[in-house]
Amino acid sequence: MPDSSPLRILVYSDNAQTRQNVMLALGKRVHPDLPELSYVEVATGPVVIQQVDAGGIDLAILDGEATPEGGMGIAKQLKDEIDQGPPIVVLTGRRDDVWLARWSRAEAAVPQPIDPIRLSRTVLELLRTPVQ
Repeated sequence: MPDSSPLRILVYSDNAQTRQNVMLALGKRVHPDLPELSYVEVATGPVVIQQVDAGGIDLAILDGEATPEGGMGIAKQLKDEIDQGPPIVVLTGRRDDVWLARWSRAEAAVPQPIDPIRLSRTVLELLRTPVQ
């Protein structure tokens, strides 16, 4: 991927404020060595599946507390159904929900409320890790 192409980050939550918090926490760029970020905001589970299935998403951030489809269930569905999908970060309601994120097969979990430094570090690590 050329360095000039923005990285496409899918941000899923039924709550517009949660989506906004994620985008504000990450900003336009997580590291000078990486391209700028562009965001695909999604408010429903079926659209997440559609967007990821269409390709071109570099990383997905899914709200585990979203309703009616939680991000952990969507993460599991994506991992089960889509080959070569993007890495996934699940936003958990509590630190103790990390075991649920593991069940979903997400690459990472970040608890809410969102800590911008922790989220940025997590996203940076996943964007730098080559896809297996």
